[in-house]
Amino acid sequence: MRKLLVAVLVTAVVAALAAPAVAATVSVKVGDNYYVRSKGVPNVTVSRDTSVVWRFRGTQPHNVTVSRGPAKFRSKTKSSGTYRRTVTRAGTYTIYCSIHGASEQKMKLVVR
Repeated sequence: MRKLLVAVLVTAVVAALAAPAVAATVSVKVGDNYYVRSKGVPNVTVSRDTSVVWRFRGTQPHNVTVSRGPAKFRSKTKSSGTYRRTVTRAGTYTIYCSIHGASEQKMKLVVR
């Protein structure tokens, strides 16, 4: 019985150590003509393999479009809901809303 208990305990410890780490999640607010806050160009810094969730609020439609960076991606245009992207490539991403343009709605996403 004791050997069985030790075997079960060892198996549980090995399984716990082998389980993949839970990826981090960062939330970015998308308001009417801004990301994160209403003034300035925000910089959001995350680690590789972080899931970034843009949360659409307000009344106007927006999107998330990468104009420059190690990888390109683009969300659908929406005024509510979320867009999620796991960033796996390190570098600086310049993100803007293609509806309102980079002069009105832009952010930097730095992936380390």
